[in-house]
Amino acid sequence: MNHLPQEWNSDRLKDVTAINAASLPANTDPEYEFDYLEISNVDYYGVVDPKAIERLRYEDAPSRARRRVGKNSTVISSVRPNLQAVAFLPDGRDHLVCSTGFNVVQSHEWKLQPKFAYYALISEAGRQYFEATAKGVGYPAVDDKDFNSFSVPLPPRPEQERIAAYLDASCAAIDAAVAAKRCQIATLDALRESTIHRAVTAGLNSAVSMRDSGVEWFDDIPAHWEVDRLKDVVAPKKDAIKVGPFGSDLLLGDMTDEGIKVFNQRTVIDRDFEAGIHFISPEKYAEMKAFTVFPGDLLVTTRGTIGRCAIVPDTAPVGILHPCLMRVQTKRTRLLPEYLSVLIQDCGLVLRQLQMMSAATTIDVIYSDSLKRTCLPLPPVKEQQAILYFLASKNAEFRTLARQIEHQMETLVAYRKSLIHECVTGQRRISEADLNRVKAHG
Repeated sequence: MNHLPQEWNSDRLKDVTAINAASLPANTDPEYEFDYLEISNVDYYGVVDPKAIERLRYEDAPSRARRRVGKNSTVISSVRPNLQAVAFLPDGRDHLVCSTGFNVVQSHEWKLQPKFAYYALISEAGRQYFEATAKGVGYPAVDDKDFNSFSVPLPPRPEQERIAAYLDASCAAIDAAVAAKRCQIATLDALRESTIHRAVTAGLNSAVSMRDSGVEWFDDIPAHWEVDRLKDVVAPKKDAIKVGPFGSDLLLGDMTDEGIKVFNQRTVIDRDFEAGIHFISPEKYAEMKAFTVFPGDLLVTTRGTIGRCAIVPDTAPVGILHPCLMRVQTKRTRLLPEYLSVLIQDCGLVLRQLQMMSAATTIDVIYSDSLKRTCLPLPPVKEQQAILYFLASKNAEFRTLARQIEHQMETLVAYRKSLIHECVTGQRRISEADLNRVKAHG
């Protein structure tokens, strides 16, 4: 932190604060209860979710749950400093303990105002210093010596108070603006879902006659639409699925020097039919049977992140299916695979049926038999094409709006970081008039 204002000083962090001053001793009562703050509970903006902080007994707590957190403390992660897990905790709970992955910093308040210390630690200068001094590749961490040696700028104490108050008010206003942008994104997502649901259950012509669908999972549908179970509009099994042990003629013809191509869940989620492919040796699983995947197949994730869809492009190689995926071939005269993808992935119509049929609050696995029993509102194929075209256009509009809002959020976040850095390094001097103005606008 060179080039500070002439009347400012600087000092090592360890000389103006107490670092990790209090810990739970080894002879702590096993029944002693405390609130445990983990690194995952904290991000750049502070504590992510107070409700996520666990209440633990000492005997049940992990060995890293040791550092006490006092009033007006800043906790800052010493591991993976690029993530900037930093929080200021003004209240000082009597029974708050954090992970030893944090350093707990308490200011000597006659030298360093506690909130100013927090802003200095979270500043761009702080991030760059901790990233530069972190050691290790897979799990980089800042050791005690380097952490203690961080150079803290020291304006006169009244100016520290003024800067901290100015940043409190400014950051609160910026954070509120970012939160409002997040709400806009959520509203946009809800509007997108509503648009899709309306299109696939009511069509695009608001003047068309409607009728009862006869299915409790969705409302009235256009009178000329049909309702069918998925099992009635997929291609016959003998045409849709090729089954054979690894090493059979069917698969050996599609082998490369690397082995047999396998489409996995990442293939579908990323919709990347090159990077998402891996290879396995037929000898390794000589007795196992597998589904063969062909261009035009609809792949559906059935475990983990369920209900994600992708259509195998014509340019994709023939390969086999990972067990976490399901492949569907539709009768294209009745149901386009692209339309089925919308019904499964984008509007939630299918997943809600599966949830209600299983009487579960959440679904962890999609089973083939259950999926085939789901009912689908089916317009004629030409109308499916029109709906797909309409939704593609609307989705492009939603993506454009979302990108604009996300860019605005990124601008606000960048301004917040820049403002903190400028204030704690003296590049921007804060007067009483500045403080009064930002408080008035807040």
